Amino acid sequence: MRPLPIRWQRLVSPEGTTCDRCGGTYEQMAQAVASLRASLAPLGIEPVIESVAMDEATFNADPSQSNRIWIAGRPMEEWLDARVGSSPCCSECGDSECRTLSVAGITHETIPQELFLEAACRAASALLVDGAGARMS
Repeated sequence: MRPLPIRWQRLVSPEGTTCDRCGGTYEQMAQAVASLRASLAPLGIEPVIESVAMDEATFNADPSQSNRIWIAGRPMEEWLDARVGSSPCCSECGDSECRTLSVAGITHETIPQELFLEAACRAASALLVDGAGARMS
């Protein structure tokens, strides 16, 4: 199986918790990956999640890096032609302005399953095209 890497990073407190926004994104991502496994297996592609925990110092230096996702080495916003923004967060994040993603005029604090599926399908398609081109060369 050819891997489709999905990298997600978020702030994790010293107690091992994260904010509701990141927690919700993880739940949506897990549901999307379960669907992707079934859908992409016949194509020989397997989604592989790498979860990266940011410490408070790293988060405080750049809060926009929390709840950030890359698929097949590219930021999710590139696959979706999305705009990155920010809005006040909660709990673990304190008063920080945390990452949002705007797609087609709708701003998301928690990234919904549908956006994961769309971005991952675009990435898988590119993976197939690149793989076919490499075999034909």
